[in-house]
Amino acid sequence: MKNTALTATHEALGAKLVPYAGFNMPVQYEGVSAEHETVRNGVGVFDVSHMGEFLIEGPHALELIQKICSNDASKLTVGKAQYSYLPNEEGGIVDDLIIYQMKEDAYLLVVNASNIEKDWNWINAKNDVGATIRDLSPEYSLLAIQGPKAVEAMQSLTSHDLSDIKFYNFVVGDFAGIENVIISATGYTGSGGFEIYCKNSEVKQIWDKVFETGASYGIKPIGLAARDTLRLEMGYCLYGNDIDETTSPIEAGLGWVTKFTKEFTNSEALKLEKENGPKNKLVGFELDEKGIPRHGYDIVDDQGQRIGRVTSGTMSPSLNKGIGLGYVPADLSAVGTKINIQIRKKAVPATIVKTPFYKV
Repeated sequence: MKNTALTATHEALGAKLVPYAGFNMPVQYEGVSAEHETVRNGVGVFDVSHMGEFLIEGPHALELIQKICSNDASKLTVGKAQYSYLPNEEGGIVDDLIIYQMKEDAYLLVVNASNIEKDWNWINAKNDVGATIRDLSPEYSLLAIQGPKAVEAMQSLTSHDLSDIKFYNFVVGDFAGIENVIISATGYTGSGGFEIYCKNSEVKQIWDKVFETGASYGIKPIGLAARDTLRLEMGYCLYGNDIDETTSPIEAGLGWVTKFTKEFTNSEALKLEKENGPKNKLVGFELDEKGIPRHGYDIVDDQGQRIGRVTSGTMSPSLNKGIGLGYVPADLSAVGTKINIQIRKKAVPATIVKTPFYKV
């Protein structure tokens, strides 16, 4: 197992560490529900340094990105970020990612930890245009400072006006006494805040200053378990659960980041699928009775026939009810449709609802 630059810090804080994507990662500190509420109502900090960072540079950088990514990166300008995915040739998804335009001919791609090697090989294999690609993952750390109090709590640590950084925008500047830090108004919680990219040698100083400055705001360290409940309440896809090499991005509801104004990997087939309508759809559902849906559970009809599968599920700390995502046939995907989740021997009734489950 690899460690992040903060593993010893998490151990000292009493975190429960688990293997995740090849890293020792803090799954929780004081408990999932308490940590979840901290982020929803205050401010919390995740160490997500296991994520991967690739820098693509040179006059052909954009050309390569346009060829391999679903979204239209030509719409980016320096200081803006964009959500996208890497389609494969078979109609599935290599990975989902965020693209940051750092300079005119330089882009930072942030990929999922479990896919770093796979993505690296995939992108390099597609690089027939001579773009320069560097894997910065081993050198960089990433902190997600999330919650409605993040701006106010962190403002004294930087000369930049944090309230001026709009969602999916970023600046490169001073933070917690360190220069050239990426301060990005992104995150996977739906409660606002920032993601901080810095070098491994700098992250401990930033972590300490963040907690010192945020103490009066009740700032706390947050584990990956709460990150999962927070993203699920927002209906955000998790690679490996809701999307993977075999799932269609159109079925997964990623048509909004699939731009057919350009050619990219498998774009013709995906365009046809979108025009004809997908066979299945990823939907959100809430249980009508007590129970907790889990990844892999069957979705069944009133006769007990399997019609789909749960890809993510949990007991929502904010709503105090079982919620989940799953694939069902398109003709059974309308909001309000009644389904059943097979939890052990019981078919628990549920209703398809519009996401996000949690409304800010």
